[in-house]
Amino acid sequence: MNKAAGEVDYEEINSKGQISKTKKHAVGGVFLLLVLFSLGFLLYSTVSWMLDEQRLPLSKLVLQGDLEYVSGKDIQLALRQVESIGTFMSQDVNELQQVIIGLPWVAQASIRKQWPDLVKIYLVEHKASAIWNGNALLNMSGDVFNADIAELNEDKVKLYGPKGSSQNVLKTWQEVSPMFAHLGLSISSLVLNDRYAWQIILDNGIRLELGKESLIERIERFTSLYYRLGNEAQRVSYIDLRYDTGAAVGWFSENELEE
Repeated sequence: MNKAAGEVDYEEINSKGQISKTKKHAVGGVFLLLVLFSLGFLLYSTVSWMLDEQRLPLSKLVLQGDLEYVSGKDIQLALRQVESIGTFMSQDVNELQQVIIGLPWVAQASIRKQWPDLVKIYLVEHKASAIWNGNALLNMSGDVFNADIAELNEDKVKLYGPKGSSQNVLKTWQEVSPMFAHLGLSISSLVLNDRYAWQIILDNGIRLELGKESLIERIERFTSLYYRLGNEAQRVSYIDLRYDTGAAVGWFSENELEE
């Protein structure tokens, strides 16, 4: 139908408006895709750059803690077990921690990375309280650890006992040691044998056989006897206190005393 002069074709105007909006949406969508692609590429490039072993390698080490037996060289040698130390972004500190905690003197290890190339290691060492069964050590809680005894900076009491008895033996040593101190004596060795009987060797060489029961009472009996021995105590080889009352005293011979 022909339109009279001056009439407006609203259908044509609406159609052109829809086409214009569609073009705008298309342009906006393309622009958004370009922005997302650029951000993705930037993120990918950044991560790739940071994961590149030639970029931000962990090359510096700071060792902290009150350390007596663990050195920086020990840590460096331990970290050589790791196949490859990665970058700041790629290296898992748990992997490093497992290697460090495996060192004999290390009780606790805390490891963290510091931007851009630093590893900080804070260590807590075992504090040796005694030598255990001749070839291991006990910490202050009575836990066994296998550090080199030859590295000890001071003498330690020698404790012996069956497997699983380390905490009991250490506790017993801590409880009875003061009972000898006022005599001017100290315990050189404390033994809990396979029959769970106690034996003590004092620093003056006297061996005490104490049996399984009444440990404190038998040590008190030894104290009383030791005072009565006086100068004769230097001739004593052993004292057997495994009796309800009294004790049996073994003496060194003259030849043994001379030797």
